[in-house]
Amino acid sequence: MNRKDTYLWWQKEIIYQIYPRSFYDSSGNGTGDLNGILQKLDYLEELGVKGIWISPFFPSPMADFGYDVSDYTGIHPLIGNMDDFDRLLEGIHKRGMKMILDFVPNHSSDEHPWFQESKSSRDNPKRDWYVWKDPKPDGSEPNNWLSEFGGSAWTLDENTGQYYLHTYLDKQPDLNWRNPEVHEAMLNCMRFWLDKGVDGFRVDVMWQMIKDKQFRDNPPNPDYTEDMSPYDKLLPVYSSDQPEVHDVVREMRKLTDQYPETVLIGEIYLPIQDLVTYYGHDLQGAQLPFNFQLVELPWEARRIEAAINEYEASLPSEGWPNWVLGNHDKSRIASRVGPQQARIAAMLLLTLKGTPTMYYGDEIGMTDVHIPVEMANDPRETKVPGKGLGRDPERTPMQWDSSENAGFTNGKPWLPLMENYKKFNVASESKDQDSMLNFYRRLIKLRASEKALSVGDFYPVPAEGNVLAYRREGPKKAFLIILNLGDQKEQVDPELPQWKGTVRFSTHSEKEGKEIKGSLILQPDEGLLIELKQ
Repeated sequence: MNRKDTYLWWQKEIIYQIYPRSFYDSSGNGTGDLNGILQKLDYLEELGVKGIWISPFFPSPMADFGYDVSDYTGIHPLIGNMDDFDRLLEGIHKRGMKMILDFVPNHSSDEHPWFQESKSSRDNPKRDWYVWKDPKPDGSEPNNWLSEFGGSAWTLDENTGQYYLHTYLDKQPDLNWRNPEVHEAMLNCMRFWLDKGVDGFRVDVMWQMIKDKQFRDNPPNPDYTEDMSPYDKLLPVYSSDQPEVHDVVREMRKLTDQYPETVLIGEIYLPIQDLVTYYGHDLQGAQLPFNFQLVELPWEARRIEAAINEYEASLPSEGWPNWVLGNHDKSRIASRVGPQQARIAAMLLLTLKGTPTMYYGDEIGMTDVHIPVEMANDPRETKVPGKGLGRDPERTPMQWDSSENAGFTNGKPWLPLMENYKKFNVASESKDQDSMLNFYRRLIKLRASEKALSVGDFYPVPAEGNVLAYRREGPKKAFLIILNLGDQKEQVDPELPQWKGTVRFSTHSEKEGKEIKGSLILQPDEGLLIELKQ
């Protein structure tokens, strides 16, 4: 056990992601807002989460719903104003909670004043703030790079005769992070929010910020199949994860370190051996390079066990782990694994070593909502139809009660709600001791009360079948966690000498408080958290 007595808040606590358009609408226009979040802070405090990560709320044409920023130091009027922000930040801090902002540095909106200047002429002072290249001799794109949203990553500006790069929509031109002026401007935007008192940033697509200096073609993906996204036809070896990106991350970290206890989180979809490099040399990179394995892996015990062990072994010395179960870009956990296994997933997320990140609504068992094609908002669906890439299903409004529109809004919600919202909502589940919400509340409270579970050491325990087992140990207590990731009974014989203990928490609450030892039969979809006798 690491014997240090103090851990920073972002090591001990849980991060909770809010998609602001969908959390709570205080104005009646059908879209969630900052005042809505403020009005629900008591709910978050009772839930027991401490870090509140809010997806972008900056001024934006909303081509990609806030991830196309036209002003990095403002507030979109649909979501509030700066006074609303100040009140929200004050309310968060008053409750001993922290605010994490979503920062989008890889690209801006094409309506950002910087890009408007950049595209105005080839000799504009801000021309090199974005990535511009001449056409090939035949007039075609500079190289074969693809957009995440379909088609080429290059769009021709007929006025100046050059192509500009956009890793995402053509309305999201990529900033040129090889230009020192861009560094200074973007760091000043971060400083603006830090001076206001925010507690950290989640940096969008961190691994894509720097591109190959020679703009070489990406190679074909030998594993591509037609059911994959068109973007996956090529391996993005030259359009992402370049060595120089670590210099940018180091600059961001140097800035945030000037403000005590701030955290820098990186959105990074890379294999583990590449992901961990974003901790940086001497841990001067991102404190939490997001670990998405629980989001992406098949729900199989041996696969997850191997991934956990590989991750633990790959972490740099003193690097702090983290785990993510859901977010605004991926299908909800209850849809991926089913409602019963969603409880197992919660136990896994909240008992593994490291900082857990939850996604709003998962704590009440929200599932993906079917969005008819004609109602789709997400450009990943409208630009690449028929592939099932749309992210609207996991971004639907939070379900607060059984009233009309689930208590989310008095107007017309911007996305439809689950049909069964009258059953799955905060008010109804608060009254039901066996609900998913109270399951989360009890588990979070237990985690907060036991250092072994929040900051203790991790030790794998060999298991077979669809069972996952491990220990968490602190200076005074140790816990054995046993999870059945399947729908069949499993016999478990943990290889712990003469072990015995008391069930402190379980998916089957009637077992809590019971003494247990030796081998046991685990029921389908059953999870046990056992305090070991020392």
